[in-house]
Amino acid sequence: MESKLYVGNLSYSTTEDDLRTLFAQAGTVTSVALIKDRDSGQSKGFAFVEMGNQVEAEKAISMFNGHQMGDRELKVNMARPREERGGGGRGGFGNRGGHRPQRGGGKRY
Repeated sequence: MESKLYVGNLSYSTTEDDLRTLFAQAGTVTSVALIKDRDSGQSKGFAFVEMGNQVEAEKAISMFNGHQMGDRELKVNMARPREERGGGGRGGFGNRGGHRPQRGGGKRY
């Protein structure tokens, strides 16, 4: 049962405690992860909040999606699984496979 929520459009001054206090109104908050820039430590304006169960997660969405927090309107929905980030293989610089890409419209026989 997925109960992890994406919370977006946060003010950069929002803290994990702020989110924990807010979402506790919908049920048990099992974790809060405010996403920060790894170099500056500055909030990126979104977080993940994990609720105790699916029912509480859905209640939190209905309560807080569009909720005004400070001067921002929160975006709250079920978190999607993280997409795989490139660990090699495709893309990147040049042609790694040693095969030359075919160019232009040469004649084929």
